[in-house]
Amino acid sequence: MMQSPIETQITQLLAQQDKEAIRLIFQFYKRALFGVIVGVVRDEELAEDVFQEALVKIWRNGPRYDATKGRLYTWMLNICRNAAIDKTRSKHFQASLVTQTQDIFVSGSESPSQQVETQTDTLDLKQWVNKLSPEHQEVVNMIYFGGRTHQEASEELDLPLGTVKSRLRKALGILRTWMSQ
Repeated sequence: MMQSPIETQITQLLAQQDKEAIRLIFQFYKRALFGVIVGVVRDEELAEDVFQEALVKIWRNGPRYDATKGRLYTWMLNICRNAAIDKTRSKHFQASLVTQTQDIFVSGSESPSQQVETQTDTLDLKQWVNKLSPEHQEVVNMIYFGGRTHQEASEELDLPLGTVKSRLRKALGILRTWMSQ
């Protein structure tokens, strides 16, 4: 798999535990990685915390990253998405969700999902996803913006797990091609 020059540089810096790697990740990938986290946790302030935790995981696991198994961007994206999913499954997050829901009914303000949709739509990534076929959009939105696991998406869509994974792989390949042009 061919890495971009910046990915190669970041990979080398991560392997050496050079702090410059974090600066470059922030400069080149923050919007996309943060956007995925916001899409899952649906709260910008909480997403900042999750993003910081994910950067620490990327830093700690950087020397073990294997470029032959996939692109650096995909690896970092999965770490961020998984950190966000872990956060939504925590007891503290579940308790705050109940409080948020009560506050919305009392104040009558827009829902967190409407707020997130507005924030996410500002990202170029969402615009690229919207160009995919409906079946590919559905899988990408559920997994990367909805925070569902492959298994959960399979069950919700009533599709075999292999089909969900194939559609996701195909969609990511299409996005990668479009974004590299």
